[in-house]
Amino acid sequence: QAQLVESGGGLVQAGGSLRLSCAASGLTFSSYAMGWFRQAPGKEREFVATVNRSDRITYYRDSVKGRFTISRDNAKKTVYLQMNSLKPEDTAVYYCAARGDGGHSLPYEYDYWGQGTQVTVSS
Repeated sequence: QAQLVESGGGLVQAGGSLRLSCAASGLTFSSYAMGWFRQAPGKEREFVATVNRSDRITYYRDSVKGRFTISRDNAKKTVYLQMNSLKPEDTAVYYCAARGDGGHSLPYEYDYWGQGTQVTVSS
């Protein structure tokens, strides 16, 4: 059974950095593109970033471009999200997800989800 487990969240001051990790098991990791989403209290889940199967193509939401970097290590079956220059508005639960072919920015386009990790940025 496919499982995605996020780690690396926590409390950080504005301007700080965090690195999220998502370890996959029970699926052929290299066959899936991977994405990160986030959900703040009272808001819908929103796309953050995605990386294709070979770690060569990435997309980001506009508000994180230049601050966040998504990458993956297929040998370790892990996807990462390096978050720099964090802002209070980045506060949310962050989820990783796996998808096959097709679009990348909508939750329904993803097949598997992790349980999420909390990121809190204080001002």
